Amino acid sequence: MGINPDCRLAIISYSASKARKFNREIQRIIEEPVYSEIFPNTKLGRGADLYVRNADECEIVGHRGGFKTVGVGGPLTGEPVDILIMDDIYKDAKSAWSETVRSGIDDWYDSVAETRLHNESRQLLVFTRWHEDDLAGRLLREQGEYDAISNPNGWVVVKYEAIKQGVPTEYDPREEGEALWPEKHSLEQLEAIRKRNGYVFESLYQQNPRPQEGLMYERGFRTYGILPTTDKRIRKNYTDTADEGSDYLCSIDYVETEIGCFVLDVLFTTKPMEYTEQATAEMVTRDAIEYCLVESNNGGRGFCRNVEKNVRTMGNKRTSFKWFHQGENKNVRIFSHSAEVQNLIFFPEGWEHRWPEFYNQVRNYLKAGKNAHDDAPDALTGIVENYRTEKADDNVYDIYADVDI
Repeated sequence: MGINPDCRLAIISYSASKARKFNREIQRIIEEPVYSEIFPNTKLGRGADLYVRNADECEIVGHRGGFKTVGVGGPLTGEPVDILIMDDIYKDAKSAWSETVRSGIDDWYDSVAETRLHNESRQLLVFTRWHEDDLAGRLLREQGEYDAISNPNGWVVVKYEAIKQGVPTEYDPREEGEALWPEKHSLEQLEAIRKRNGYVFESLYQQNPRPQEGLMYERGFRTYGILPTTDKRIRKNYTDTADEGSDYLCSIDYVETEIGCFVLDVLFTTKPMEYTEQATAEMVTRDAIEYCLVESNNGGRGFCRNVEKNVRTMGNKRTSFKWFHQGENKNVRIFSHSAEVQNLIFFPEGWEHRWPEFYNQVRNYLKAGKNAHDDAPDALTGIVENYRTEKADDNVYDIYADVDI
């Protein structure tokens, strides 16, 4: 804007509020005295001079240039765009792994953003490559990387891996294997992060959204022989009811501690509700469960009420029940929390023989491709989501605040 105050910019982010934050930062920079000394011809309006200046758009006084800040999905009406900057158009990994979100951003780019560009327009995309089919992946497949001879209209790709890969380049002269900022993130620290969750590390730190091939829980699970003695020992149950006739009901009793969740018992079956309601009631009573959380997307509310009724009939007045609706994409949830599931959930020794169907579904669940069932990984994901939410709330009982314990 300083060099060419006639330039028209559009800055895009994943939400309007994030885009407006960019707007405020740009206005503050232009208002600084040092900026005015360097670029005296680039000034913002004061209100009385009729030049637009608000949280979404600013015009440069005496010139045809200016900048607009828009959230993905918002309008880009008016003048053509000389420079289009898209920064963090995916809020997080869950957004990027959602096919619906990716499709919506692709459609918006095609029908809104690209229609404002002209022959001399330039574009800059800056974001974490969480998924190989994100907007950057699609544009690179369709238009290719820049080559002065063979593809002068292609995209220039600039990425600074946390751990350098390949030979030194003009913009990144590091040798292969060197850390990007060792004073802040040492090579040892980066390697530890890679070890905990290699696939997340590849996307977030290396900008390499590898196809998610192989087993989801390739590192396996921790096991225990005797329950740990800790200050916090809360006995809980998490139940995911069957969505369809061929799905499994997955009900898991566990002890929640400061170091993780220790599985006590598992009910994993395709039998009808008449069986599972009674079997779940018997299991939570036998394990002296204090809190029972039931996912209620498909008949879960009625299941929860009937299990509670059976529990009370058995004389169990200890167990409290809570049902909830799960609205987030199941595949995205399972992928996003795969490392936490392996780090925070402990199974009793010999669990592969005790619950063979449950074990096989968990250990054979694929990162990509078609999985016949996802009931067991979904329930394990629900356990760590509940565990993390309670720690963030600093009150493990908040979720049961409306229940008579």
